[in-house]
Order: sequence, then C-alpha cells, then structure tokens
Amino acid sequence: MIRPSRILLSLAVAAAVLLAFTPIQAQERYDPVGRISIELTDVGIGIGFSTGWGSVRFHGRNHYFTVQGLSVGDVGISKVSAVGHVYNLRDIRDFPGTYVAAGAGLTLAGGIGGVTMRNQRGVIINLQSVQAGVSLNLGPQGFTIYMK
Repeated sequence: MIRPSRILLSLAVAAAVLLAFTPIQAQERYDPVGRISIELTDVGIGIGFSTGWGSVRFHGRNHYFTVQGLSVGDVGISKVSAVGHVYNLRDIRDFPGTYVAAGAGLTLAGGIGGVTMRNQRGVIINLQSVQAGVSLNLGPQGFTIYMK
C-alpha cells in the first residue's frame, strides 16, 4: 500500500522538476528578432547523430547554415522539420554555436513537438517540429550550428 506522504512527496518532486524545466521564454521576456527553419535527419542506436541544414531570417536577409548534433538514448531513424523564432540575437556572428535544450521538450501525437534552446552567446531559439519516422529520445538534446 502506498502511503499518502509518498504520494505528496512524489507530486512535490514532479512539480519542482516541471518548474526547473519551464521554457526560457516564460521566465525571460524577449521579442523575436528572426525566424528559423531547420531540416534534420537523425540516426541512432544508443547514441544518436543528427545532420542537416537550415536558414535564419535576420534583418531582412536569409543566412544559411549546417547543423550537426549528438544525443544519448536515441533509437531509430527520423526526419525532423522545424520552424521557429530567434530571440536575443544582436549580430548574426552570435548565431552559430552549440545549442542545448534550455526548456523541457514537448512531443504531441503525430510527431509534433517543441523545444527551447540556447547557445553559449545567449541566443535563444524556440522550435516547433514535425517528425517523421520512428525515434525514441531518452537523453539531452543539442546541436551545433555552422554558418555557410
């Protein structure tokens, strides 16, 4: 039999975890300064590898880039198309870098999901994605952007 105190403790821990992983945009207020689109192919058996390309529209110009990333706990092959907004970007030279998940990822039925990511220069991207294929991710998410 489960004791009521254990249930309350479990609920308190779950609430603390959800608050700790609240997306950045809910904690800090930024206006979007650009739009981003990314196409990724993800292949994984234990350790996943992602590769792809994309563009960011900033100050009326499209800037193109490549993407490479690793994740732990990936199993399967999937193709991900993502679009979103860019925040806290003052100079396009701050855009490339390593982005890590800055908020809890969310995946809905049909492979639709979203994640907030931040690079080492404080640039934030908020992505909404549509995923095709079969994939299971149990670990942290991140990738590195290289300008073309």
